[in-house]
Amino acid sequence: MIPVPNPLDYDVSLENAFLPSTPPLECLPDPYYEQWEHVMTNLQGLILSKRLREVVDHLPVLSTDRLTDIVQWRRAYSILAFITHGYIWGGLKPADRIPPSISIPFLATCKRLELPPVATYAGLVLWNWKPIFANEPVDTLANLDTIETFTGSLDEKWFYLISIAIESRGAPIIPMMLRAIKAAREGDRDMVIRCLQSFAERLSELKDMLAQMYDNCDPHVFYYRIRPFLAGSKNMAEAGLPQGVIFDNGGAINRQRYVQFSGGSNAQSSIIQFFDIVLGVEHRSTGEAKPGNQSSPQISKSKYSAPSTNFIHEMRKYMPGQHARFLCDVDRVANIRTFVEENSSDRGLTLAYDACLAMLRSFRDTHIQIVSRYIIVKSREAASAKVQETASKKVDLAHRSKPVDENIKKDLKGTGGTALIPFLRQARDETGEPAVDEWTRRLLSKKGVLEKGAIPGETSARKVLDRIDGQNGLEKLWQADSNSGGLCTF
Repeated sequence: MIPVPNPLDYDVSLENAFLPSTPPLECLPDPYYEQWEHVMTNLQGLILSKRLREVVDHLPVLSTDRLTDIVQWRRAYSILAFITHGYIWGGLKPADRIPPSISIPFLATCKRLELPPVATYAGLVLWNWKPIFANEPVDTLANLDTIETFTGSLDEKWFYLISIAIESRGAPIIPMMLRAIKAAREGDRDMVIRCLQSFAERLSELKDMLAQMYDNCDPHVFYYRIRPFLAGSKNMAEAGLPQGVIFDNGGAINRQRYVQFSGGSNAQSSIIQFFDIVLGVEHRSTGEAKPGNQSSPQISKSKYSAPSTNFIHEMRKYMPGQHARFLCDVDRVANIRTFVEENSSDRGLTLAYDACLAMLRSFRDTHIQIVSRYIIVKSREAASAKVQETASKKVDLAHRSKPVDENIKKDLKGTGGTALIPFLRQARDETGEPAVDEWTRRLLSKKGVLEKGAIPGETSARKVLDRIDGQNGLEKLWQADSNSGGLCTF
């Protein structure tokens, strides 16, 4: 029997999940890298004055041989990713060639960390935080700050901090659900139920934390000032990179080729993919109908420029190597969905499992609402006001080269380069497909009552499942510990 993975073997922290167990390095200690750090200290000023490219072009090519441990490698990666994206998107027009002073060390750093040469979720979020008070936990927004930003704005900090806090707050779910996998192997239904109940309650907290995005990140600032810097080089023809970018390694120019990579995306969050894996949620390529579901017409892939492979699985290539391998190995042993289906007569088990699906789907609903407010609405406003003609000559994700029409939801690309709303909606709908109870399946269907708002204000797993369970409630099945902050014990 394949052993259940030990998170510590994959650089996954039991306290912070996929965040480092200790705060990331804020500055490389070796004076040799002082010129990199000087650029980062003045990054916002260099971008604002349009002098970043000038400065980077004159930097020497520094070796990565003096990076002594993984903490320093991660700092180097974040530095070079920020400088690279600032270089590409920080001018009047995007730059499609990165000079050797950045390309050579960046490619070496990416090889060491098993990451592509682009600003991934790891560089922007996982390795870009610091506690305000060292003796307090970092699973709360009240004790977190970022190390680097492109704009220096509170809005950009908050945008990253929401994800950082979600990663840390979700950390207990990892050992808990690995314990549930072991319990399922042993036929211990009571333990599986307790773990699923706690999982659902924690997901409810994560959803509420995600909804705090509105508190300090203004949609206008995000759309026009922050989002352009997060873009990659894939599917970015309309933004001014029809072929992608070239990382100049100092060799013969005729041997260098354009490459294309997706930009930073929440789909690169390992913890969200972990949730899907342990619950047995399966995702298909964007636009692909559920097998055997003739009532769901397949969406034209060419119409939405959907990738030929599953985008969520593709995003594992943008995760640190050890984290991607952890997900792969968990996927090999995940058995919760099968266990619940085999014991579907156990009402407590099916309710606890369906609660997790309901809350994960609700989490994705909240994400879609944020995307709609921060991107869809702002895109419509930009098109209506003809911002690309009257406000700026800059070509980027905010100022598209052609007007946005009524198909804006279908055509808009995320920073990851995929069709935005079709991808998010399909991922949301797929989350409810494994539901065991017939009424729950109806509740979580695309046109179900949950989406239609038939349960207004009910955001907790307990309330949602009370609704699913009719008048019986969950008094005998769902016991909360008053000392556990609202989380069920396990």
